[in-house]
Amino acid sequence: MKEQTEITEQVVSIWVRDPRLQKNDFWHAYIDYEICLHTTSVCFTKKISCVRRRYSEFVWFRQKLKANSMPTTKLPDLPPKNPFFSLNNAQQITERMVGLQKFLEEILQDPLLLSDSCLHLFLQTQLSVSKIEACAAGRTHYSVVQAVQGYGLRRFHSTEDLQNSLSTSCDSDSDSSECREPQPWIKDLATAESKTTSSLDLSCLAGSK
Repeated sequence: MKEQTEITEQVVSIWVRDPRLQKNDFWHAYIDYEICLHTTSVCFTKKISCVRRRYSEFVWFRQKLKANSMPTTKLPDLPPKNPFFSLNNAQQITERMVGLQKFLEEILQDPLLLSDSCLHLFLQTQLSVSKIEACAAGRTHYSVVQAVQGYGLRRFHSTEDLQNSLSTSCDSDSDSSECREPQPWIKDLATAESKTTSSLDLSCLAGSK
C-alpha cells in the first residue's frame, strides 16, 4: 500500500485597512494604510507583519516590480489616480483601499515576483523607498533578511530622511498641496470597510534575492 505524503498548504493572507491622516505640517497631509500579512509560505522570512504605506509608495512599488521582472510579466493595475481625490471623501478612500488590497492579492499570486527583494522590504519593513532600493542593491550595513527581521531599524534613519518625508506634499492626486483637515470619521474607518481576508495558495519558485 502506498504511503500517502501530507502536503502542507502554503498560504498568504493580506489586508489593507485602517486609513489614517498623517500631517507633515499645517498645509501638507496625506493618508496611509496599514498592510497586514500573515503567511505560512517558505518564501517569507517573517510570518506575521504590519506596516504602513501611502499611495505614492504603491506607485513606486509597482514601477520597481515592473523594472525588475521579466518583460512578459503582466502586473496588475493600481487603483487609478484621481485629480479630485479628497482626504474628506470616505467613499474615495475606501475604494482606493480596496483597490490597493486587490493589487497586492494579485501580486502575491505570482511566484516569480516573490523572489524580488523589494517586495519583501516593501511589505514587511517601514524602510523608505530610497532605503529599500539601497538595501536591495546591497548598499546598506544590513541585509534584506536583517531588515525584514527588524534589525534595530526605524522608519527614519537620519535627519535627512525625516526632512525628505516632511517635504512630501499631500496625498491628493490634484496639483494643489493644500489639504483640509479630514472629518473625524476617518479615524474610525478601518477594518469595518475592508475586512475581507484573501487566502492565496502559493507555490514558491525561489526565495528572496
